[in-house]
This record gives sequence, C-alpha cells and structure tokens, in this order.
Amino acid sequence: MSQAFAPIPPDETRPLPLAGVRVLDIATMAAAPWSAAYLAEFGADVIKVEMPGIGDHQRRWGTPKKGVSLFWKSMGRNKRSITLHLGKPKGAALFKRLVADADVIIENFRPGTLERWGIGYEVLRAINPRLILLRVTGFGQSGPYRSRPGFGTLAESLTGFAHLTGYPDGPPTLPNGPLADGVAGITGAFAVMVALYYRDTRRGVGQVIDLSLCEPLLRLMEPALLDYDQLGIARGRIGNRSDHVAPRNIYQCGDGRWVALSASAQPIFERLMHAIGHPELCSDPRFAVNSARLAHVEELDELISAWMRQHTRDEVLAHLEAAEVAVAPVYDIPDIFADPHFQARASLVTVPDADLGTIRMVNVVPRLSETPGRVCTTGPALGEHNDEVYSALGLSREELDQLQREGVI
Repeated sequence: MSQAFAPIPPDETRPLPLAGVRVLDIATMAAAPWSAAYLAEFGADVIKVEMPGIGDHQRRWGTPKKGVSLFWKSMGRNKRSITLHLGKPKGAALFKRLVADADVIIENFRPGTLERWGIGYEVLRAINPRLILLRVTGFGQSGPYRSRPGFGTLAESLTGFAHLTGYPDGPPTLPNGPLADGVAGITGAFAVMVALYYRDTRRGVGQVIDLSLCEPLLRLMEPALLDYDQLGIARGRIGNRSDHVAPRNIYQCGDGRWVALSASAQPIFERLMHAIGHPELCSDPRFAVNSARLAHVEELDELISAWMRQHTRDEVLAHLEAAEVAVAPVYDIPDIFADPHFQARASLVTVPDADLGTIRMVNVVPRLSETPGRVCTTGPALGEHNDEVYSALGLSREELDQLQREGVI
C-alpha cells in the first residue's frame, strides 16, 4: 500500500499545513461552521465567536449526552471558543481588534446584518485589506430570496433533490441528515482556500465569498438539469435506480438483508452476467449496451433480483466480489463501526473529551501524504478561551470582568 493511501499515525509534533492562518468563525448551526471545522482540522487557528450565555445553536441541536450536544463536539473540534455580543457597540469595537490579525471571517447572518452592526466588509477591509469574508446564507447575497431565512431543508427542496428522491408512488423525500449544509460546508472551505491562494500568490488582497446553501447542491443535480435544458426531459422519482445507467439498484437477498449494486460499466455488467449464470445476456439485444439496458431495466432488475433471492447476503457479496463486480452491503450504523476496512483506515478516530471521556468521530478527510490534518480537540465549552484570546489583545482582568457584567462577552 502506498504511503499516500495508508493510514497516517497521529503525530502531535508535526506542523499542520494551515498553521498561522487565523479564522474568526462567527457563524451558527451547520454549513458555515463546517467550513471552519475543515480549516481547523488542517491547522488553522479557528476562534469560534459566540453570543454570551447562548452560544452557537448547534450546542443544543442533535442528540445530547449528559446535556452536551454530540454533534457540537465534532463541529467544534480544533476550535477555540470566545463569547462576544457583536450587536453591542463595545462588542463590535472589540471584534474590529480581532479582525486586525485575522485572515478569514466566516459568517451566516442574513444579508445586511453585519452592516447594521457597523462591521460590514468595507469597514473590516479598511482595518485589514487582506481579509477574506465567507458569507453563507440560504439564498445568497443577491436575488429576490436574499432576505429569506434559509436552512438546508429548503435548499434540498428548491434544488429538486427532494423531488427526485424516493419512489414514483411516494412523496418527495428529504435526506435524514444535513446534506445541503454538508455540501455547502465543503464548498465554503474550498472557496476560502482559493481566496487564500489568490491573496498570497497573486494580488495580496482579500475578497468576499458569496455562498448560498442552494447552489452547491444544485451542482450535484446537474445531470437532471442538463437533460431538461437540452432534451426537455423533466426527471422524476425512480427509487434506487438511475436515469442514466443500468443496472444500478438496491437488491434484497434471501436472508432479508440488502446490497447495493452498480454494474453500469460494460466490463462490470458482463462480469455480473457471468457471475449470476446468464452469460448469454451479454449479447442479448435487450441488454448488450447501456441504452438498451435502460429501456429494459424492469426485466434486467428482475433477473438480478431473482438470483439475489436465492442467496444470503454474505454469499452474494463473496461471489460477486470474487467476480470483481461493484457491490457493497447496505450498512446500518453499527455495521459502520464494525467494518474492518474503516478500522484499517482509521476512518473513525477516538478523541479525548473533558465531558464524555472519549468520543469516536469521523477522521479528517481528505488524506494528504505530506501534510495530513488531525483532530486535536473536541468542541470546547462556551467561552472557554475568553481569557486566552482577550488577554492577547492586552485586556486586563478588570476590563474583562466589566465587559462580562455588561453582557459584551
């Protein structure tokens, strides 16, 4: 196994690639803080700026244990937490002092909110011309929907994702998880890295990144959008099949368990047909090429399903894997923790936590051979790093106590 793809053992002494990049994460909930988390995993100093006494709403979202949000522990990993009321004049003034040494600000307030508080980009850029501002909203900084409240659920609906998910005789279906937020979070981190590269290698100036929750997910919908634009085909729900390749589906085995199969590539389709005892179908006009298979997908799926029903899932997997057919079990959550491949790659990492002892969470992705990221800490307590961060600005103990009494921090 090459070093680039081998699990990289933790090395607490190895410098992380984004060390020296300072990020002010003033956002809440999922998408924008996720962008900050990706940067923190590779060494950016992410200071989580939260409302005094309240904090990020993410702290109260998801399943709790001992009164602590489990998702927050991952979303806040590698970050430092301070409290600051940005809507108060003294809070805005203190924020400007933090901005002077920052590289990136990540926010997800409705358009115009920062400007109303006197900390819009023009004001901040005058303090720090190299500043990059990532603005994540439901619908973007422009357009007729710009002022609407936005959540991932709305993006999953407006982009057509829910419309295409599910079975023809069932309702549109939302994902059981923050899909739009997750895709936007990754896109936001990518955008910040593009802006940092441009700033540091080209012009030396910062810029504003306008990211909506809708548009990253809309990019994933492109096959259906292209079909409509060029062919006038308005796709609908077709269950676990694909509009573009066949066979591709979820199949139930004889023991009631399920497998996912994708045999759309011609060589894999032919290996599949030999493996299930139907080599003659490789030259059958109904199935010989992908376009024909799509036209006769019901017949093809029934042939495959009939073979699946004659075998247990373990037998199906062993037989098809030996034939080099692309197949995988449909895992439930305990299966993920028990999977030997995920264990070998350390896809889940155990992290010490002050509240819960240890937590297993998803490891850093992607894997870089020379500059891997790592999970150093779980999400901090609200305001845990107030003294540390504000003392570095030169504030005295008496000043900090006064600001706390005034509700500024």
